[in-house]
Amino acid sequence: MSKAMNPVPIYHKITLTIEEAADLTNIGINRIDAMLRKPNCPFVLFVGKKKLVKRKEFEEFISKTLYI
Repeated sequence: MSKAMNPVPIYHKITLTIEEAADLTNIGINRIDAMLRKPNCPFVLFVGKKKLVKRKEFEEFISKTLYI
């Protein structure tokens, strides 16, 4: 089954791509990528060279942060 026929809604996903995280939060792709590059980032997950965003941890970070 292809992704286009049966996409998984964002609220069911555990991890997001940078583009999905940007769409969800209205934060730019470059800003999210810069946040993922910081040492000890609590919401980054590396799959090989690919960076994914842990949705739950990212949402908690955003809710506690005043300035990005």
